[in-house]
Amino acid sequence: MDFEPISLLVLIGILSISCQLFAHKLKIPAILPLLLIGLMVGPVFGQLNSEQLFGDLLFPMVSLSVAIILFEGALSLNFSELGSQGKVVRNLCTIGTLVNWLVVAPVAHFVLGISWQIAFLFSAIVTVTGPTVIVPMLRTVRPSKNVAQILKWEGIIIDPIGAILAVLTFEYIISTQNAIQHTLVAFGKTVSVGVICGALFGHLLSVTLKRGLIPEYLINTAVFTFVLGAFQLSNVAAHESGLLTVTIMGIWLANKKDVSINSIIEFKETLSVLLISGLFIILAARVDLAQLADISVNSTVLLLCMIFVARPIGVYLSTMSSSLRWQEKALISWIAPRGIVAAAVSALFSIKLEQNGMDEASILASLVFFVIIFTVVLQSLTAKPIAKMLGEREPAPLGFLIFGGNHFARLLAKELMQTGLQVKIADTNWEAISAARMEGIPTYFGNPSSEHAQRTMDLTGIGNLLVLSPHKQMNSLVTQYYQFLFGEEHVAGLGATDKKEFEGHLPTEKYMKSLGLFNNVSYSKLASMSSQGASLKKTSITAEFSWEDYKKKYENRYTPLFMFDEKNHVKLVTKETTYSEDKIKGIVSLIKPETPVSE
Repeated sequence: MDFEPISLLVLIGILSISCQLFAHKLKIPAILPLLLIGLMVGPVFGQLNSEQLFGDLLFPMVSLSVAIILFEGALSLNFSELGSQGKVVRNLCTIGTLVNWLVVAPVAHFVLGISWQIAFLFSAIVTVTGPTVIVPMLRTVRPSKNVAQILKWEGIIIDPIGAILAVLTFEYIISTQNAIQHTLVAFGKTVSVGVICGALFGHLLSVTLKRGLIPEYLINTAVFTFVLGAFQLSNVAAHESGLLTVTIMGIWLANKKDVSINSIIEFKETLSVLLISGLFIILAARVDLAQLADISVNSTVLLLCMIFVARPIGVYLSTMSSSLRWQEKALISWIAPRGIVAAAVSALFSIKLEQNGMDEASILASLVFFVIIFTVVLQSLTAKPIAKMLGEREPAPLGFLIFGGNHFARLLAKELMQTGLQVKIADTNWEAISAARMEGIPTYFGNPSSEHAQRTMDLTGIGNLLVLSPHKQMNSLVTQYYQFLFGEEHVAGLGATDKKEFEGHLPTEKYMKSLGLFNNVSYSKLASMSSQGASLKKTSITAEFSWEDYKKKYENRYTPLFMFDEKNHVKLVTKETTYSEDKIKGIVSLIKPETPVSE
């Protein structure tokens, strides 16, 4: 059955979202079902021929998609969040990249029998790891904080570095004379133009946004167009410098404290999910299965070298002077799956090499896809048991993510932190986030259920969500997202007296079931109690001061928040909480003063 072009485009969209939903349901990297579907509709059943469908637009489409993906990834690169492992991340993205490039290329040449040029280009492309694959993997594995932090940031930073290395290798391949000189000149020109254009356009964009020169409803569209324009202008000035330009633009905006990029991030996330999903199906459909089968045996040898030789050497050299334990280094060495950027860049250069008449170009995409399949499947299946064997899995995540940064939420967060639990406040209100940071509470600025949060927010040690925000519609979205991620029993929100409170937005029964936190107290009641001078108070329950004494002393002035037992285990109070009074060793409540403070 042959589909019309418009039907194929619609089919790609439907398959893309279906793969994302399937991956979300099974908690696996979306790249796996996308890859499988791409192979099925392409080389297996022959329904999708990417070159025939897109023609001369295939190369520009892939190129612009990579630019958007890199820009969106760079928007999450806030250097203040690198913490104490910044040096290790820097070394992995420089020394580690160089080691991988120099070790893998000779093996590819001798094992697969491909030319030195293609071997080094392939090696450059597979230096990049996949943040869209790594982050879901880290949530399943639950490694130590150091390992999670390093792997997450390596995956974000290394994408443009690997892309530039591939560009330089490509420039060397296509140069007809004075190849080394040509490559060095290209390197200097690409980096100079990329950095200058990135900083210049990033500054112009940040000033434009800060001064409100673009109407609110046009900001996302304008930024999107501006980024694509900067990408192409940079490419005109210096071949393939646009990737570096858009990356630096994203970094520039991410580190501008006086520029709000929250809406831009959400728009780019939606666009990136669509691009990544559709692009991977389109690129996977180009793979030659016969060629993939022919190289599979020798490619396995190459992959073993990448996993057991190149990566460990790169990690060892990059972490020599760090305080990391050998177990942490071993786990970092093991987790390095390749993702969408490697696939897209390989497609770009295979198309370009084919246009330059290189017969070996077709093997490049097949090789890279083989690496993606092998690393994602192998490491997704083995990372968790290996982390457990090394003793690098974090204990059960008992900490709390609190959505809402109001005064009460900050008080509660500090009280929970005193019990030794990991706590983080997330909010879309910058003033609330700033206040929390001033009080020493870890924070995330933005929507905690967004794609950006999924990739960048560190949830190490956190397995519960408390919804304390007044934004009812967003509360519903955040609740449903974390009910899936943490489990329904680990998500709780403030009470609601009536569904009429939701102003036309009818919530699901599943969402309503999550409400009832702190004995079904509402947000308005908490705000009222706080304005009357109520404060959090921790009280120990002992033989001398029993639970009955506590209730008698505070009578109707207390709202119980959480209790703890002899092992200091925290148990939240909800409308459905059951507890044995003889096991309660302490309680934290919101206590109203005997004489209310006048408003």
